[in-house]
Amino acid sequence: MRTALAFLPLALAAAAFPSATAAASAATCEASEGYAGSFGGRRTFALRPSDLEAIKAGLADNPAARTAYRNLIARADKALAGKPASVMDKRGIPVSGDRHDYASLARYWWPNPANPGGAYIRRDGDTNPEIESDRFDRGALSRMTREADTLALAYYYSDDPRYADGAARVIRRWFLDPATAMNPNMNHAQEVPGVSEGRPEGVLDGASFIAVIDAAGLIAPSGALSPAETTALEAWFARYVDWLLESPNGKEEARASNNHGLWYDAQVARFALFARKPDVARKIALAFPRDRLTRQVDVSGALPAELGRTRSFHYSLYALAAAYTLADSAACLGIDLYRAEEKGRSLRKATDHVAAYRGRAADWPYREMNWPADTLDALLVRADAAWGPGAYPRTISGDLSLRHRVP
Repeated sequence: MRTALAFLPLALAAAAFPSATAAASAATCEASEGYAGSFGGRRTFALRPSDLEAIKAGLADNPAARTAYRNLIARADKALAGKPASVMDKRGIPVSGDRHDYASLARYWWPNPANPGGAYIRRDGDTNPEIESDRFDRGALSRMTREADTLALAYYYSDDPRYADGAARVIRRWFLDPATAMNPNMNHAQEVPGVSEGRPEGVLDGASFIAVIDAAGLIAPSGALSPAETTALEAWFARYVDWLLESPNGKEEARASNNHGLWYDAQVARFALFARKPDVARKIALAFPRDRLTRQVDVSGALPAELGRTRSFHYSLYALAAAYTLADSAACLGIDLYRAEEKGRSLRKATDHVAAYRGRAADWPYREMNWPADTLDALLVRADAAWGPGAYPRTISGDLSLRHRVP
């Protein structure tokens, strides 16, 4: 494979971004084909061949990656031994009466001590552990995503087809098998007893699917998912994109002016690329400077909508992670959101704002219940890929060492 210049600016697709210049790269994400053309047919959108191929080639000489690999295989073996998750596993039945509909409980809502049988009340930053119970699908969704991702990555690094077969089983049971598949909607996600049978905020749960797309791409050379199954998976996401664009909950979430709106955009764009609807992704990407940067980032780089939260730094990072995910999708369309600027606002300035507090938790002027040092480093690893190498101090550890190479 030719040397990849993966971190140079990408050509922009519209005159809305006149300052960017074209960049040459041997590993190019090409719209709905993703990296398939330069990654042996693996249609990934986030996992870059230039990174994974270099890590795999140098695994024997990289102690951190070797440790991460051993841990990865241990988790993959555990996943192989279990039954894949499905929405049919939950004990509760959504108000629709259809167990194929996904259902979850809103994270920060609790029974009211003053009225235990009444409507739930909100306690921001305080997670109700019931969200992971088998009454709902959130725990199963997390396990499905984690296992698909783990097994696919284990297959890539080990070349053991058992892991590809395992990842295919996980994907098949959640999305494709008529007996167990989820309906492509989030109508009953993040419900609040006594308040709502499903909220726009529940759209956020679907962000977990982003990792599944790359998992399906990584296992493509194995043939574990047949061409017909891959087409069916694309069709599932096409229907889900339609739901995101047309449903009341989807439309309301699109109007959100905090991390929810950013994650809505990130999901629609990535799912649309996978579903071979690049025009939908392009529209989202081109609107980002006007609709998100100017409204959600201030001239200092802060994200004001996140600063009133009990976990203000965490949610600032969470919002930026969504913006990066959208920027990665936009890059597949030749649109450079990492370098876009609108009215003095930019992703680089927002990144600089949070990066300045690395190792300085006590100086953060807003409330933060649990300082997310590792989450900041994970974000800065991605930032260094966009603006580096060497743009930001950061530590690559754990699974990150199997996803991002150190230049």
